Amino acid sequence: MSGFHDVRFPLRVALGASGGPVRRTDIVNLSNGREQRNQRWRDSRRSYDAGSGIRSLADLYAVLEFFEARRGQLYGFRFRDPVDWASCPPGGTVAATDQIIGTGDGMTAAFQLVKAYQDAGGGWTRRIVKPALDILMDEPQERYRIDLMAHGDVVRSVEVAEPSFSYAAEDELTDFGERQTSIDFAVRQMGRAVPLGIPARSSINL
Repeated sequence: MSGFHDVRFPLRVALGASGGPVRRTDIVNLSNGREQRNQRWRDSRRSYDAGSGIRSLADLYAVLEFFEARRGQLYGFRFRDPVDWASCPPGGTVAATDQIIGTGDGMTAAFQLVKAYQDAGGGWTRRIVKPALDILMDEPQERYRIDLMAHGDVVRSVEVAEPSFSYAAEDELTDFGERQTSIDFAVRQMGRAVPLGIPARSSINL
């Protein structure tokens, strides 16, 4: 995509921003008193007011610096929507089954990422053309919390500074009392603006 810088707007400011999707629809009043509605844009656009997210002089300077680096409106950039930024609703757990992106036919290997918005009256499917590779962070370093679980209860929590973790056999015996055939776990990113991210849950067979 031309005219685009692959950098994000300061997260601590974005989380306090207001705004969301905007659509352009013309409503024409007919002579018989009825209305005709015409959709001018096929897709919605996002519009935000970041002013409500500025809480300090440091935040203000971060926005100023970002604005100058983009040369005003010359280049687009990434912006973390404070509400609609994941494949699931706010407060939910991201899962591979959140969205249906296609039906396998044994040959097609690539599918367009999408997110569906639906209710009883209708729906719309949004194309995701520039997905983020991970949860956006505004931190000087990476930090993760890993929760090991037994029957839904956390038996051990550890914090690591890289996306890897070694689990010793003696720790397994301490936590579970015996060797396990599989272990359930959850991983969250940690930060200052967002203390704990949405957990990614899975299990590993031993």
